[in-house]
Amino acid sequence: MILTGSEIDAAIHTGEITIDPYDPARLSPNSYDWRLGGTIRVCVGALDAAVPTAFTEQTIPTTGLVLEPGLLYLGVTHERTGSEAYAQMLNGDRTIGSLGIWVHVSAPLGHQGHAIRWTLEIRAAKPVRIYPGMTFGKLVFLTAYGTPASYQLQPAKYAATDGIDISRLYEELPGGVL
Repeated sequence: MILTGSEIDAAIHTGEITIDPYDPARLSPNSYDWRLGGTIRVCVGALDAAVPTAFTEQTIPTTGLVLEPGLLYLGVTHERTGSEAYAQMLNGDRTIGSLGIWVHVSAPLGHQGHAIRWTLEIRAAKPVRIYPGMTFGKLVFLTAYGTPASYQLQPAKYAATDGIDISRLYEELPGGVL
């Protein structure tokens, strides 16, 4: 089940949910409107699952940054979010989609106990200017059934992530770079 905006607010006040920084005006009926952070990585060259991805990193200027089609960008959420009690789903929203921006399509699940600033996969259909701190999507909180197992206590490769992180699939592939 998805928490309502008022339940998200209540859970923040009891400490069951962390959203930092938190602005109650960003609550929707069933979600929280998250924002784009101020840093972006541009993945350069060919991508290979067996080796770390090469990238350049830059601060998004207050005047904006134009995303170009055909490139993969990795961004980060402005907010750090998490909960030991609830799972999270992070998605883009209609306003971003209407600009031809696809954001975080491949990995929307945040496990219970994962308290992070999310790494975002971003693609643009056409050249489009983005700005740091702009609303970029919706975050929902989900009730999980069964015995909780905190993600932070698992031997997971992204458990310590707190910003932009490249794919680390190469750690799992035979012959991949370790």
